[in-house]
Amino acid sequence: MRLIFAGTPEFAAAALAALIEAGHEIALVLTQPDRPAGRGMKLAPSPVKQLALQHGLTVLQPATLKDAEIQAQLATVNVEAMVVAAYGLLLPREVLSIPRFGCLNIHASLLPRWRGAAPIQRAILAGDAETGITIMQMDQGLDTGTMLSCMALPITGQDTAETLHDKLAALGATAIVSTLQQMAHGALSGQAQDNSAATYAAKLSKAEGLLDWRKDAVELARAVRAYNPFPVAQVRFQGETWRVWQASAANQGGGLPGEILRADKDGILVGCGQGTLLLTEIQKAGGKRLSVASFLAGNPVTPGQKFDA
Repeated sequence: MRLIFAGTPEFAAAALAALIEAGHEIALVLTQPDRPAGRGMKLAPSPVKQLALQHGLTVLQPATLKDAEIQAQLATVNVEAMVVAAYGLLLPREVLSIPRFGCLNIHASLLPRWRGAAPIQRAILAGDAETGITIMQMDQGLDTGTMLSCMALPITGQDTAETLHDKLAALGATAIVSTLQQMAHGALSGQAQDNSAATYAAKLSKAEGLLDWRKDAVELARAVRAYNPFPVAQVRFQGETWRVWQASAANQGGGLPGEILRADKDGILVGCGQGTLLLTEIQKAGGKRLSVASFLAGNPVTPGQKFDA
């Protein structure tokens, strides 16, 4: 097919690479404007832009798609479909109606569960047993369009937002190629979403990374995995903020919420509202990520001390 591709981060780049490999004609690539990145805060191209330029594709980086001139430019490209993946800009009605087969979105959840900005993290936080990819015919609602295909993926007890993101990016690439193939042969039928079963995946904030020791240890362990690599779970100890990169719920009882029960090479065991949490990888502000064994060598912690509320 002749396509427009709209996307910005690595998740989207995986799909673009698969579409190129499958032989689709990418007439135009839309991606977010270059953003400051790195220590020098120099303008950096998105992963999608980098990949597009490597393949000699035409790239357009509008700040909005509401502009009539941009819409006219898109209409002249004369494509059969637009594939959208984590683009970051709203598509107005005028843009949705441009391609012959409309606009197809690669969404990282099994819709209608987890509509919105952070479906991967919210699925881990909720303790979902599985997630997946939905290829959706876009409409003007928030992830409310007709579902064209779904592919499920189990969430393991070791999955972080980062590892699950990578698995879903690969699955999304497979799903969009398969869906377009079926569409080209007229072998595709959509299914409307059950709006009564919808849940909302709100955007993550840095503030929610702070662990609340009054919660269940199982819930806190999920939070550590969901917030890795952003915003990263945090705890406060004697006025300092530590990042927690790895932790697990432990079947060892006792202790008040936030109380340190044990601190050795195997981890720092902390009391919670219910159960205990074993911290195994920590980072101080300005420091490196360290195993607890290495961390404790320079940061003594003793049983009976408490993390700040």
